[in-house]
Amino acid sequence: MSTSTPADDGAGGSDRGGGDLDVVVVGAGPNGLSAAVVLASAGLRVQVHEQAAQPGGGTRTVENTLPGFRHDHCSIAHPAGAASPFFDAFDLGASGVEWLQPAVPYAHPLDGGRAALAHRSLERTVEGLGRDGAAWRSLLGPLVERTAKVISLTQSDLRTFPAVPRSPTGLAATATTAMRLGLRALEQGSPAWDARFRGDEAPALLTGASAHNIGDPRDISSAGAGLYLAAMAHAGGWPVARGGSQALADAMVAELERLGGNVVLGHRVRSLRELPRARAVLLDLAPSGLLDVAGDRLPPSVAAQLRRYRYGGAVCKVDYALSGPVPWTAPGLAEAGTLHLGGTRAEVRAAEREVRAGRHPRRPFCIVVQPGVVDPTRAPAGQHTLWTYAHAPRGSRRDLEPDVTAQLERFAPGFRDLVLASTTTTAAELGAENPSIPGGDVAAGAVTPWQLVMRPLPRWDPYRVPGLDGVYLCGAATPPGPAVHGMNGVHAARRVLRQRFGDRRDPLALVRTARAPLSRP
Repeated sequence: MSTSTPADDGAGGSDRGGGDLDVVVVGAGPNGLSAAVVLASAGLRVQVHEQAAQPGGGTRTVENTLPGFRHDHCSIAHPAGAASPFFDAFDLGASGVEWLQPAVPYAHPLDGGRAALAHRSLERTVEGLGRDGAAWRSLLGPLVERTAKVISLTQSDLRTFPAVPRSPTGLAATATTAMRLGLRALEQGSPAWDARFRGDEAPALLTGASAHNIGDPRDISSAGAGLYLAAMAHAGGWPVARGGSQALADAMVAELERLGGNVVLGHRVRSLRELPRARAVLLDLAPSGLLDVAGDRLPPSVAAQLRRYRYGGAVCKVDYALSGPVPWTAPGLAEAGTLHLGGTRAEVRAAEREVRAGRHPRRPFCIVVQPGVVDPTRAPAGQHTLWTYAHAPRGSRRDLEPDVTAQLERFAPGFRDLVLASTTTTAAELGAENPSIPGGDVAAGAVTPWQLVMRPLPRWDPYRVPGLDGVYLCGAATPPGPAVHGMNGVHAARRVLRQRFGDRRDPLALVRTARAPLSRP
């Protein structure tokens, strides 16, 4: 991978980093890289600046426990990535990236050796949920049947009507999908959320998906996120990338370089004045990061709005190197890629409310991924890596490894005996090393109904930075919000092309055309 190092001289507007440029991108996370690929595909000269020694941001893969054990640093399971219109246009397979699909995308263990399993097959899931199976089908079946329209809605810029056949039938079908998703989110995000199910398994299974939002699972935005993730499990799955999520970043960097762009590693941008001259600058940063690099140049009213932006809960990351597979008590869990540890729906909600109140729950909600169920390359033969997030208050400095291990022991007695090594990255440490996840908030801001649509500022164009000519945001704090799908970068790049270069071509079509020679057999 070719890289360059920034020079030490000069101030703002210098020519450092490779001569004349059209676009500079700050941050080599999935959205910064997707924006860079789109713009380079349009024939523009693009350079990316990244503070870390390794590109990828939330998609980095590292050996941070023992040699030979490869751990995804942040993101690992990719339901949004498998559904991403950008990755579809990019054709990851042409770069050798392989999605690996666990037979059970996600599962939710309960006490007493019980568990709810979300299979790829909707009908098999329905059968496993017993008396609540029909209710699960009626809730998610219509969304699974309309997967393409659900994706088009949820990965749009939340401003323009998704691209559909311009006919009364196409428009009506999209509107119907939006209404179905909205009504189900209203149901699950209200006091009526317990009305549909009678047992423990099905509501726990749905609540675990909703808790990814790091908020009250009964809030409408959390409920909507849970429905989307649950539907994707039955449609596109929750895959992992063979060898680690780093493969996604490496593929995008390789394409950027093939198109003439480059990545500058090891350069933490502390001011926009450090960047080389360009007609546009895109920032894969949270609002706090924008304030850090440009606060003195922003209009006071804009800076004040950015300071009022609300952040949400955070995560403490614990990685394990294991001598063997996790000894789950409940049958079926050995096949699950992702597991949600937290107990019943009521227990999960209580833990998330503690986090929202700034406290550490006695039993934190944990997301656990065991990539070894489909990817033997993550660890030496016969051994395994285990990836975990425990939800915690933003900025927490507490090492939650004992709490995570206790939750694992709760549902897999004997787990401790398998641990060869573990590494904890606290919420505070995550935020310190990555400005895109301040305080360990991996969603780059509370995902409330208002802040999902009007993030980071209440503006029709949420990507262009007011008062800074040619400066744009493209990170997870812009629509459509968090997850590794690259669509924030695509939507920002669309604005840059139109507003700075007068180019109204479809960004995804540009990527497909540029990739076509690689995609041919």
